[in-house]
Amino acid sequence: MPMLLDLRGSIPSFIHVSDGKMHDVRALDLLIPEAGAIYVMDRAYVDFVRLHRLHLAEAFFVTRARSNLDAHRMYSARTDRSLGIICDQTIALDGFYTQQDCPEPLRRIRFKDPETGKTLVFLTNNFTLPAATICALYKSRWQVELFFKWVKQHLRIQCFYGTSENAVKSQIWIAVSVYVLVAIIKKRLNLDASLYTLLQILSVTLFEKMPIQQAYSGARTACGALQRQTQHLPHQR
Repeated sequence: MPMLLDLRGSIPSFIHVSDGKMHDVRALDLLIPEAGAIYVMDRAYVDFVRLHRLHLAEAFFVTRARSNLDAHRMYSARTDRSLGIICDQTIALDGFYTQQDCPEPLRRIRFKDPETGKTLVFLTNNFTLPAATICALYKSRWQVELFFKWVKQHLRIQCFYGTSENAVKSQIWIAVSVYVLVAIIKKRLNLDASLYTLLQILSVTLFEKMPIQQAYSGARTACGALQRQTQHLPHQR
């Protein structure tokens, strides 16, 4: 299920529920690029025809380079190795077909993660942002994995209630819609509770006629009272 997650609010802005036979990279053909946006993606989406299409739309991309990348260095910028930046290079693709697919220079950044010791190589068409920022942007891609984990854990998508294509898609879209609605409520009402807490409150007050803020305030009051009672209970040895 290819998905575009807007990191400004951790809300999906594009989802394509496929039949499982479609390769992930083909989802880029369905995406309408936004000029100035930065699209962070893993190596499954490395297709220079499609990446160059993003570039022509004045959008940016950040992705992992494949180990068999055929390119040569044109320029090397100074780097701060204390940040884990091994090299920051301007490169040109080699090979007859890849040069035609993406004739523009690209930026290659080699980064050693101080936490894991793993070396990663990133490709981008953004030559303005600092190298450390490019690396941090790719790390934020894990928000997509966290989104799927949250949906599976809290919106009951561990199993499907039907086996037809329509049943499976309906269940996925309902789960995603619930997530988006709860996220919008949290943002608009400026609530400090987690999405999971709000989901729990809504699940027990679903058929009660009361404003959401009132339900949230009531739940906070009840939790506070329960915590105070627990603190005054005698401790058993």
